Amino acid sequence: MLKKSLVLMSISAAFFAQAQDVSLIRNTVDVYSSSPMVGSAKFNAMAGANGALGGDANSLLTNPAGLGVAISGEVSATLSIMGNKNSATLGNQTIDYSKTRGDLGNVGGIIAFPLMTETKWKFINIGVNFSNQSLDNVVQSPGNNNMIADFADKSSYSLGGHQYSRFGNLSKMSFGVGANYNHSFYIGAGLNFFNATVDQGDIAAFNSLDNNSVRYFDKQDSPYWERSSGFSASVGVIGKLSPNFRLGASLETPTFWNIDREFSFYDNPTYGNGIGTENRKFTSPLKATVSAAFVASKNFSLNVDYTLGLTKPDYKVYSGIESELNSFFKENYKNMSEVRVGAEYRVQQLRLRGGYSYLSNPLDALTIPRFDSAGNVGDQSYSNLMLSDRNLVSFGIGYDFKSFYIDASYQNISSKYSNPFMRGFRSDNFDTAYYSVDNSNKVTVFENDAYAVSEVKNNRNNFFITVGWKF
Repeated sequence: MLKKSLVLMSISAAFFAQAQDVSLIRNTVDVYSSSPMVGSAKFNAMAGANGALGGDANSLLTNPAGLGVAISGEVSATLSIMGNKNSATLGNQTIDYSKTRGDLGNVGGIIAFPLMTETKWKFINIGVNFSNQSLDNVVQSPGNNNMIADFADKSSYSLGGHQYSRFGNLSKMSFGVGANYNHSFYIGAGLNFFNATVDQGDIAAFNSLDNNSVRYFDKQDSPYWERSSGFSASVGVIGKLSPNFRLGASLETPTFWNIDREFSFYDNPTYGNGIGTENRKFTSPLKATVSAAFVASKNFSLNVDYTLGLTKPDYKVYSGIESELNSFFKENYKNMSEVRVGAEYRVQQLRLRGGYSYLSNPLDALTIPRFDSAGNVGDQSYSNLMLSDRNLVSFGIGYDFKSFYIDASYQNISSKYSNPFMRGFRSDNFDTAYYSVDNSNKVTVFENDAYAVSEVKNNRNNFFITVGWKF
């Protein structure tokens, strides 16, 4: 156990401590409670703001009524190149970790069916959209020689560092239908099918004060691997107030997730060390989006979207873990909101686009016991613990060859948050300690009542190229 540790905690920190794992809370919010928003290069250049504009298959990412706006068929494919950099600072040390990954980011298509009738219903359109994004995110925090741990074998170690590692993908396949009434009112509905893969690790390293050797400890129940599927439904409307102004609204049901997990466990009284399996059911928040668009002419358009989460994350309770998680989110989760603004300007066949979005921090301020740089422990409140608000700036360019088109875009996404790690202990009801297993299967346990907290700057630079065909 690290020296100078405290046992007393605030109520909110107690919920946090018993919720097993920082990564579990983080993934609940930014994996299972979010939706893939990687669309075409046009969609991404406008920061995903198209809820009242519509016109292509990416409408299934925001407002399915946008399918009804299309008056011709279209199919497109998007290559994404996504770069992720984390800079974690503890004391006066900083560690950078960067990774760039290319993938198929989006495929979408829409078929327009004109109605040859006497009614004012002009089109019924069918759309399909596949969105895919990387979940890879590695945070490597530096060590601190002032944080000293004494183990049962009388050896002493200082904190050498810590790593949260997550690898995987999140995808969304959507099918929808949209209808056009007199080119002034549009309705739509969609079904969404999600898949996620998450490979998560939580490792602490300690440096020997005697011989400079390094010992590595895995948090109880990690690494873990999740293979998950979910589904949701969405409905939406768009109405023209005038030839230049449009309003839109959409509602997406909670995503109902089925999560199959495998995890490593250590020093179990009955089974010792091994691999365990379990299943969890999770329901993400219900989301609503309102939109407004201004179309000055065929050469300029502007769209604003506002999305608000209406409910809180919720796990089906099978054990104390799900109860503690639900209690934590009930006490500390704020309804997440996002504002997206995007614009397009056309010069003959050239398209110029730009956008901005702001995503709010979904968690309240939390007070936890933490070590400062000198190795002393005290309670501290953090307004951005584990997660924070996020800013996205984007721009893009495109060229229309009549039947064919090509688009390119760039996004920069930035956020800053406080990253807690290293706290864990065992009790009769739960176990969040860290474990090291040597070659002879001997287990060393590390328990500690306070957190080390690094400050993380996350910066993502994403590039997209889309080719499409209109018919």
